[in-house]
Amino acid sequence: MRWALNRLALAITSMVALAFLVPLAVAIWQIAHDRAVSEARQQATSIVTVLGVNADPTALTNAVASTSAGSAGLLAVHLPGLDPIGTSHLSDATVERAARQRRSATATAQGGLAYLQPTVLTDGRTVVVEVFVTDDEMRRGVMSAWLALFGLAVVLVGGSTLLADRLGAQLVRSTRRLAESTRRLGAGELNERLEPTGPRELRDAAQAFNTMAGDLRRLLDRERELAADLSHRLRTPLTALRLDAETIPPGPIADRMREACDLLDEELDAIINGARLGVEDRGNQRCDLVEVLADRLAFWSVLAEDQERPWEVVGGHEPVPVPMSRSDVILVVDAMLGNVFSHTPEGVAFRVSVSTTGLLVDDAGPGIPDPAAAVQRGYSGAGSTGLGLDIVRRAADTVRGQLVVGRSPLGGARVGFLLTSADETPQEPAPRRRRRTVP
Repeated sequence: MRWALNRLALAITSMVALAFLVPLAVAIWQIAHDRAVSEARQQATSIVTVLGVNADPTALTNAVASTSAGSAGLLAVHLPGLDPIGTSHLSDATVERAARQRRSATATAQGGLAYLQPTVLTDGRTVVVEVFVTDDEMRRGVMSAWLALFGLAVVLVGGSTLLADRLGAQLVRSTRRLAESTRRLGAGELNERLEPTGPRELRDAAQAFNTMAGDLRRLLDRERELAADLSHRLRTPLTALRLDAETIPPGPIADRMREACDLLDEELDAIINGARLGVEDRGNQRCDLVEVLADRLAFWSVLAEDQERPWEVVGGHEPVPVPMSRSDVILVVDAMLGNVFSHTPEGVAFRVSVSTTGLLVDDAGPGIPDPAAAVQRGYSGAGSTGLGLDIVRRAADTVRGQLVVGRSPLGGARVGFLLTSADETPQEPAPRRRRRTVP
């Protein structure tokens, strides 16, 4: 933008300078031409004065030699019937025409211009005084004047462009600060505010930005509170479910029901606490992907045993820190594992691979026929809500990672939550494995 303003100022000042330079250059050339002709006229007038006193050829010869033009060979006196006194640069026909017209005139000659001044003697004869003006004389001082004008134009154009650059720098700085603040606000820095500077329009834009940021903050806070309230409303049916579980006779089923109620209660607490956290607080949270995966596999392994699903874990021998809250990572892991249980028949095997590159879940089911459509929010080809893969995708975006959906080496679907964006799906981690096979 700043360079565009400089170019605009340069173009405008250059056009204005040219509008003045061209007429001035022509005027300077014309002034130099008129000055040279005027000097020639003065030389001719001095000879005419001599002719009025004495028209003797000898006296005229001395008079011609005494002038600067005559001594330089640039002046001649044409007497009727006699050879020219001095040096002539014109043809006889041109001189005779001037004598007949009896008025001063100019005639072009080789290398310059001749000024002709006819005069009538007392005896009625017409004498023509010729003063030759060279091209160099007519151009004397023109080039230096043109160079001075050009230098002045360069100074004016450069000065105006520099002034426009200084004025535009303030405008550009204000615009750049507004753009940077907008980007930071879009990145989640809801406390970002902008001090209004620059022209009135940019100050108005900065004030509108501050108002928008405040409104956005209030709306997000309201939405978080609403999410927390909705999650809290689930405690009533959860309490009823816990009471029903307490009435079940002791045994594996009762233990599992009570464990599920406890886990659901913990999840509600995590959802409520997470919903009430601001964006800034969420960005500062971190957790271990391997630890969360181990906890969630303890839950999903029970269902895998009930459905007789062979499964295995690859990797997970070193911590994998993730810049996300524990509840968000649990949501990602459950979405990826739940995708296997929801969209593959019972007894289908699956494999979980975890490493510093991220998390991969492979299954031996029918696969995903349209991976591009499967990641669209709300789309489902199997009658589900269609939110699972979109949850994983949005979580990958928050850590500048990537969601991978493709064909699994087991023959089914592969869903990957990568911590860094990559053009190719990373290879599975180290060969050390923990395998669970249901007979």
